[in-house]
Amino acid sequence: MTTGSMNAGEILLDCQSAWKIFGTRAPAAMDAVQRRNLGKREVLQEFDCVVGVSDASFQVGRGEIFCIMGLSGSGKSTLIRMLNRLIEPTSGQIKVKGRDIGAMSEPDLRELRAKHMAMVFQSVALLPNRTVLENAAFGLEVRGLPKAERNQTAKAALAKVGLADWMERYPGELSGGMQQRVGLARALTSDPEIILMDEPFSALDPLIRRQLQDEFRQLTKELGKSAIFITHDLDEAIRIGDRIAIMKDGVIIQTGTAEELILNPADDYVAEFVAGISKLHLIKAHSVMIPPAEFQREHPGVGLESLPLTSPDTDIDGLIELMVGHRSAGLAVVEAGQIAGVVTPTSLLLGVKGSQASETGGH
Repeated sequence: MTTGSMNAGEILLDCQSAWKIFGTRAPAAMDAVQRRNLGKREVLQEFDCVVGVSDASFQVGRGEIFCIMGLSGSGKSTLIRMLNRLIEPTSGQIKVKGRDIGAMSEPDLRELRAKHMAMVFQSVALLPNRTVLENAAFGLEVRGLPKAERNQTAKAALAKVGLADWMERYPGELSGGMQQRVGLARALTSDPEIILMDEPFSALDPLIRRQLQDEFRQLTKELGKSAIFITHDLDEAIRIGDRIAIMKDGVIIQTGTAEELILNPADDYVAEFVAGISKLHLIKAHSVMIPPAEFQREHPGVGLESLPLTSPDTDIDGLIELMVGHRSAGLAVVEAGQIAGVVTPTSLLLGVKGSQASETGGH
């Protein structure tokens, strides 16, 4: 497993070596895994147990959207349910805001789920005999808040998801996308710091799905929430996530930004996943530039100061426009007032292909 970098900041969720083994002999199987390093197949054959999640470790920072993606049966839905103990981990430690949820009492765990972590499922499970407003306020009703207070909070949440004019309607009058918005509003009413999303948009039409993806990312960022988002669709993970974890057979194979996954896939499985993804808006200048000294060795008659300037975060699409527009031997990448590297036509083509220009070209 390889792990991508996370921006410095407060860690809200810390998952370390989390395992989930299903079966009546799970404790014995877990002991055998740790002592004898048994694999998934051996655990099934010897103990008749299924390894759902295997040694998963990752951290999620405040304000980060962390996507966990994998095909059906990869363990991603099991993993997200372990994060709020809807499924009990067999081994490992999961901390939320520094507190070990495995050591929490039932009252503390209920408070965590009610106030600090909200979850939105693929099936929103709205109450058909209640209005949109009543559905959005349902969690606060369960907590015993007065009707006026919970309705005021729910109205604000519904307004954030664009349903201010639909509060007195019933779920049966709403489209699938609107019902998902109600589910998100219901999650937001408790003002959680972490939102868990388990394939919430997968059943929607492509156009509505893309619209909700963009709205969810924008809303999450505006409100400063952290999110763990489960999906089987890499395009969705790239569109939404700050970082992505790719799972296979219960194991997190690689974690990183979309750019990191494309440029440095951990194995053939990850490489195959990212092979068809367009690089134009994902790979940036800092990953395809070469060192200034290398450029000067190749172009001794061209001064760095004569090159068009660009920033480290200019994507390949922008770099192509600059290169074509200026017909230059290279583009100088400026960071903190200094030329940090040069993008050449060759390094740019390598970026389009999904390769780094050189081992020292990125940073």
